[in-house]
Amino acid sequence: MKALTVLAADEFKAPGLDLFVFPPIIPGVTWFTKPVLLALLSSLLVIAFCWSAFANPKLVPRGIQNIGEIGYTFVRDQVARPFLGKDADRWMGLLLSLFFLVWIWNLMGVVPFLQFPIASHIAFPIVLAASIYVLKIYLGMKHQGGLGYFKNMMFPPGLPKPIYVLLAPIEFLSNMIVAPFTHAVRLFANMFAGHIILAFFSAVGFWFLFEQLTPLGAPVGVVGVIMTIAMTGFELFIQFLQAFLFALLAAMYIGGSLHAEH
Repeated sequence: MKALTVLAADEFKAPGLDLFVFPPIIPGVTWFTKPVLLALLSSLLVIAFCWSAFANPKLVPRGIQNIGEIGYTFVRDQVARPFLGKDADRWMGLLLSLFFLVWIWNLMGVVPFLQFPIASHIAFPIVLAASIYVLKIYLGMKHQGGLGYFKNMMFPPGLPKPIYVLLAPIEFLSNMIVAPFTHAVRLFANMFAGHIILAFFSAVGFWFLFEQLTPLGAPVGVVGVIMTIAMTGFELFIQFLQAFLFALLAAMYIGGSLHAEH
């Protein structure tokens, strides 16, 4: 009981929303914070990687080109072709860049010293999702006509007419509001929660092993370290999965705009 009282008195503070608040890197330039710097770095990494892999391809791939072709094949077969069919190759530049950019954004959360997933700031997923949303509407109106696009979206053929009274507003809400909202929030929420969890277990391990080492606290600290390692591995999987899902949904939205039957 005495040990528990001592631990409580030492006031271990769990990580909170302060993890997502950063001062400006350059005094007076309020928008230029750590997430913005990491986003710029991620863009440069994607450009450098794609340039190295595809700018001067060899007949027999090796090195970075080999890695790039593996990524290209994965995005083409698992993301583009299922939704875009014969149009897949036309949109591979966008989808491949989108997949790698979001993946690197997420991986920043486990890179030592950087340790911040860019997508855990809602502004970044919103910008990407909004870009896909605008592209979706533009392509839909271009390929199906202004009225035709909204007609195909809200009034799918082959249903009894009274059903459209309920179905039309649901389809409009789903396609025009819910879809772009969930496209952004799904990525944001997973990265936000993952960052909080990793920070919590890391803080537990550090605090009880280095700041407050006691017979009762040591096992708690060891559990914190083990959970940090385990959750880091799980987070790596989630980071890849969320990049895949974001690109997959982008392909689905583009395909739906190009072909009404989708």
